[in-house]
Amino acid sequence: MTPQPAKMPGFCRDCLRDAPTEERRCRACGSPRLVRHAELLDLTIAHIDCDAFYAAVEKRDNPELADKPLIIGGGKRGVVSTACYIARIHGVRSAMPMFKALEACPQAVVLPPNMEKYVTVGRQVRALMQELTPLVQPLSIDEAFLDLSGTERLHHAPPALTLARFARRIEAEIGISVSVGLSYCKFLAKVASDLQKPRGFSVIGREEALTFLAARPVTTIWGVGKAFAATLESDGIRMISQLQTMEEGDLMRRYGTMGQRLYRLSRGIDDRDVHPNDAAKSVSAETTFFDDIHRHDDLVPILRDLSEKVARRMKKSAVAGHTVVLKLKTADFRIRTRNRRLADPTMLADRIFRTGLTLLEKETDGTKFRLLGIGVTDLCDPGRADPPDLVDAQATRRAAAEAAIDKLRDKFGKKSVETGYTFRPNTSDQ
Repeated sequence: MTPQPAKMPGFCRDCLRDAPTEERRCRACGSPRLVRHAELLDLTIAHIDCDAFYAAVEKRDNPELADKPLIIGGGKRGVVSTACYIARIHGVRSAMPMFKALEACPQAVVLPPNMEKYVTVGRQVRALMQELTPLVQPLSIDEAFLDLSGTERLHHAPPALTLARFARRIEAEIGISVSVGLSYCKFLAKVASDLQKPRGFSVIGREEALTFLAARPVTTIWGVGKAFAATLESDGIRMISQLQTMEEGDLMRRYGTMGQRLYRLSRGIDDRDVHPNDAAKSVSAETTFFDDIHRHDDLVPILRDLSEKVARRMKKSAVAGHTVVLKLKTADFRIRTRNRRLADPTMLADRIFRTGLTLLEKETDGTKFRLLGIGVTDLCDPGRADPPDLVDAQATRRAAAEAAIDKLRDKFGKKSVETGYTFRPNTSDQ
């Protein structure tokens, strides 16, 4: 008598019925979207990533775009922020220069990013995550780690099934899709969420971790970018399987603290907890110019507009920051960053702009720039931000004026009030 294979826990991601057999389709609904894994009921660390987030939101809001390749990004001098999966089939990738993206997919529809809309949708997704567990650690506007340990009694289901319900709810209530990675640690949960995009649900357990990782390139390891991968390749190391044969001390002697990370993550060792307070480390805005700019007077209004965008995002997120960072990219693609730490944290456009302007004045020496950005780092609670300036009374008046402008813009729209820096008279009749 042929022995029967051991039953493996599983369920259908569409109807959520049990699917513990080796059948390829759900007995109840016929769906092929089954998830089975020996450790399915024991794993609690998840990484959730929205699929092609910006593009998905735009397609949700404009059904005419549903079957079209869509790129979210700037003009011909800009880069791709996000591309839908149809555009990706043609070779379009995030951070690709726009002209190359349009060469690869000339029929694509191109839309500029609408960050305010994306932030709103991102918050809706985050709120639903926090209904699953208080242990939600955002990584960006559209992805986060979750620790669902101890939530079985609350949700009357193991974490895997709770996450599948969550993915269905996102599609039904928000109109976009997510991919889920489930594992025993953050590193492998994030790796898993990338395996079956879009609408993926992938599981990596403890028993298979070493074997799974051995077959993957070293770039799978968090922190191994192109430059470090080239260093490893020059040492003859391309695959994680090679790292698994090396001693921790040898790796640390070669690569310092990064060597320890290589040793641990190559073996699936990651003891980091999910910290709900590890939010974004900075708030920034930047723009790539259609033509290179070198004149100070042309850069100033752009800096002001970007400073207002940063301040608006900080106020909406209820954060302040200690350090203002100016970013410039020259015509030959060299990046300059300059920063200044403030005596008190800020969330005011006026202080961000004036600090950035001081930094910019030292850089406008005739050099042509293709990109300008401004940001605030060292984020903190806004309670200590922008105290009254006892030395500069004008600064206090400008802060009051900014608060009044914010109220008017909230009521009548962003363009209802402009400062002298950004105002441009309508010359269409001239």
